[in-house]
Amino acid sequence: MSRITKVLLAATFAAAVAICGLAAQQSSDPSNSSTASVASATKASAGHTAADTKFLQEAAEGGMAEVALGQMAVDKASSAEVKKFGQRMVDDHSKANDQLKQLASQKNVTLPQDLNAKDKATKARLEKLSGEQFDQAYMKDMVTDHTKDVSDFKRESMSAKDPDVKKFAAQTLPTLQEHLKQATSIVPSTTAQNTAR
Repeated sequence: MSRITKVLLAATFAAAVAICGLAAQQSSDPSNSSTASVASATKASAGHTAADTKFLQEAAEGGMAEVALGQMAVDKASSAEVKKFGQRMVDDHSKANDQLKQLASQKNVTLPQDLNAKDKATKARLEKLSGEQFDQAYMKDMVTDHTKDVSDFKRESMSAKDPDVKKFAAQTLPTLQEHLKQATSIVPSTTAQNTAR
């Protein structure tokens, strides 16, 4: 074998080794486009899910309704206790709504800007009532609404995939539980007042 042939073989071998090394480096390099796209997809799937998004949107709808109906209670209720409860709904749910808007913005989740059909119907029904009839109907709605809210927030505080959504649900839950407890205690007194008259 001539010296030139040996040199050519050695050069070819070196080039082959270099190419293999480069290919191996590219496949393990996270900046490689195909690897990076898989990594970003994995990261996305580790974030909030469709269920988390739905929870945030429904929580926003519920929060808006509590503020609107609470304001109505402040204006229309005949009982000082119901008026006070309505004001607490405005204050607590306005605060929770602000936190929710901030969270949704971080997660690129679009929240509804208006009451849903069910809450609009509830508002329209309560607007036609006054005095003790309003008090009784409003407080019954509050028990129903907060029973659902507590259930939804409790579930999300345990099952949310997004840690920030889970944290929001867990932090808001105790306030909703207090609302439910207070609403439940007010309902019998509004019913008793209505029955006595």
